Amino acid sequence: MKQLIPILFAILIVQSCAVKHGHSYSTSVPSAPDYSLPNNWAALPEKIDMADQVPKGVLVTPQEDAQADVFFIHPTTYTGKADNWNASVEDVKLNEKTDETTILYQASIFNASGKVYAPRYRQAHLSTFRSEDKAAATQALQLAYQDVKRAFQYYLDHYNDKRPIIIAAHSQGALHAKKILQEFFDGQDLQRRLVVAYVVGWPVYKNDFKNIPVCNAPEDTGCICSWRTFKSGYMPTSYFPLGDTILVTNPLSWETNNTHVPKEQNSGAVLRKFNKVFYQIVDAQINNGILWANKPKFPGSFLFSRENYHIADFNFYYINVRENAQRRVSAFWK
Repeated sequence: MKQLIPILFAILIVQSCAVKHGHSYSTSVPSAPDYSLPNNWAALPEKIDMADQVPKGVLVTPQEDAQADVFFIHPTTYTGKADNWNASVEDVKLNEKTDETTILYQASIFNASGKVYAPRYRQAHLSTFRSEDKAAATQALQLAYQDVKRAFQYYLDHYNDKRPIIIAAHSQGALHAKKILQEFFDGQDLQRRLVVAYVVGWPVYKNDFKNIPVCNAPEDTGCICSWRTFKSGYMPTSYFPLGDTILVTNPLSWETNNTHVPKEQNSGAVLRKFNKVFYQIVDAQINNGILWANKPKFPGSFLFSRENYHIADFNFYYINVRENAQRRVSAFWK
């Protein structure tokens, strides 16, 4: 299995140039995925995939016994040189990269709390987020969202069977998750089936939703959690919005106050090697619209030199999120 840090550091680096095109956006759109085909899903409960894995020593809970569903929207894995604004879901190498990084290291968090569904979609290239061609960038993100939306509708029509739902997403996936929540849940009948939404690695404003509340306690249901992780003491600039208008959840206490929660309350992180759980190595504290964490120490941590801990938003708190999702499902049924 490929190692997480080298791959995800490549994902994190936002390139200064846009996608290189020899043609207009409109002439370079990959074919739309057919969600009736299992190959167009990175994870499905009925097939063997990376979302089924658990780190060594972590209890295996069969997905067929799960009392809820998890709809997971993966972050950007389409990086490096590219000719198209949007990725093709038929790109075998990209699909392998997605499966061996975000599906393994993030989607697997939720396999104890629900049946995991994770669609492949024509994700926008990483450089889209800093492109000077705003019109094309907007089109690329809209195309990606339309795939996610169609995948979610297909999931509702063919898989869900009126079961409770967890929405989980990271980074670009979280951007799309906000729209899914706004279109399908906020003030809609489906909101009654929302267990919780983990919309992580993308700013969520407290007023983004009219009817979906912020989670303020570990057993709250029908609510939303969000955080963006940075090194303690660091205040990001540029395109990272800050302030009290942004929703931030502490993934160790599951509260929204600025109380520092020590690393001793961290039940386990999964970092460089998937089968290794690191216990009590990362703390958490909310500050000015972001989550602060002191730099953890682990083999190879000298490589982890950035002040933006985006790549580890979920994985610093892997076991805490895993246990919390289970707890909220139980609370939902009670």
